[in-house]
Amino acid sequence: MATTLQDPRVASTLDRMYAAAKDQMSLLQDRRGDFARPMTAQERTEAMSEFYIPVTPEAGQLLYALVRATRPQTVVEFGMSFGISALHLASAVRDNGTGRVITTELSDTKIAAAKDTFAETGLDDVITILEGDALSTLTELDDPVNFVLLDGWKDLYLPVIKLLEPRLSPGALVIADNTEAADAGTYLDHVRNPDNGYVSFNLPVRATDSMEISCWASK
Repeated sequence: MATTLQDPRVASTLDRMYAAAKDQMSLLQDRRGDFARPMTAQERTEAMSEFYIPVTPEAGQLLYALVRATRPQTVVEFGMSFGISALHLASAVRDNGTGRVITTELSDTKIAAAKDTFAETGLDDVITILEGDALSTLTELDDPVNFVLLDGWKDLYLPVIKLLEPRLSPGALVIADNTEAADAGTYLDHVRNPDNGYVSFNLPVRATDSMEISCWASK
C-alpha cells in the first residue's frame, strides 16, 4: 500500500526541493563567513532566507517512521524553513489518520513559499504555521504536545524545549537535528541529565552530524 510520501505530488515536490538544496551548497559554503558575526534571530533569519538547510532524506524518512509508530496527536516543529521536514511529518500524520503538525517560522519569504508547497501537496489541512518568534507563538499552545522536532537556531533549542516541557505528554519524543553544532551544547547537557526527565541518545545521520533523540520520561 502506498504511503503519502509516495504520492506523486509529495514525492516530486521533495525531489525538487532536495535538488534545489543541493544546488545551493556551494553558494552557502562561499557565504558561510557572512554568518559568523553575532546576529539577532531576525538578522540570521533574513541572512538565511534563501537557503533550505534541510534534514537529509534519510532523516526525513526516520521522522516519518517515528510519527507513524508513536501516532502523536500534536507534532510541534521549531524551524520550518521551506517545509521539507514538515512534509515528512505531515505525511505521517495523514497516514495515521489522526493528528496535526504545528510548525514555526520567522522568515516571511519561507512562510509564503511553504504555504504554496503545503497546498500543492494537499497537506495544508494538517499543517498549521505559527508565524513569528517561536518563543512567543508557542506560548499559544493549549493541547498536550506528543512529538517535537527542533530544527531551528541551535542556541534556541534549550529555551524552546523548556517552554514546551509543561505541555509534553508522558513518553513524548523530542528530536533535535544538527546536534554536532557547538550552539547545541547547552541543550544536550539538559536532555542528557536524567534529573531533567529525559532518556536520550545520539544518532549519527551524516558523516559529520547527528540527531539527539530524547523521550520525555517524566510521569
